[in-house]
Amino acid sequence: MSKALTGLGATTIAALVVGLSACGGSSSDSPKPKLAGLQAKPQVPAPPLRLRDSLRKPVNISNYRGKAVLVTFIYTHCPDVCPLIVGHLHSALATLGPAASKLQIIAVSTDPIGDTPKTVKKFLAAHEMTGKMQYLIGSRPNLERVWKAWNIVVHPPKGPNAPDVVEHSAEVYGIDASGKITTVYPANFQPRTIVHDVPLLASQ
Repeated sequence: MSKALTGLGATTIAALVVGLSACGGSSSDSPKPKLAGLQAKPQVPAPPLRLRDSLRKPVNISNYRGKAVLVTFIYTHCPDVCPLIVGHLHSALATLGPAASKLQIIAVSTDPIGDTPKTVKKFLAAHEMTGKMQYLIGSRPNLERVWKAWNIVVHPPKGPNAPDVVEHSAEVYGIDASGKITTVYPANFQPRTIVHDVPLLASQ
């Protein structure tokens, strides 16, 4: 079984996350709808993220200002956690319908050896995410720079006889239209949470 690690560490998560918000509520002041995901405080600019995707096209997260962006870290032969994340993202996109145009999903590889253009193509097709998610790959040095910037922990298999499992951080980070990390979703998030938050993230 794949082991999901905490990306930001206990101390940082405690400072970053202020808790689950309720969905709106009613009052005479008509309060602004609240995000359903764990809200980041303070809301800090997303770290740099510039890599090539599985089609060799350059991707720069700063080019998606004006949209909601979800960033997650996965690998293609993960037996459990990564397929769960991608399956829930697929469900959220299907439910969003036309509003999905306000969202960009970016997955960053945690396995520079196993994640190749061929394996990524197969993975995206298997999860019906072809053309719906940018899957970024690269050399270990290039990926490690991104992992470090995003406080992602990655432990590759230990030794040639070890199980072919990569232990890694498995949160999904929600970035708003201004480029700030605004929400954090656990690996077992519910699609409805993303469906609720995307229009709000895209409008901030």
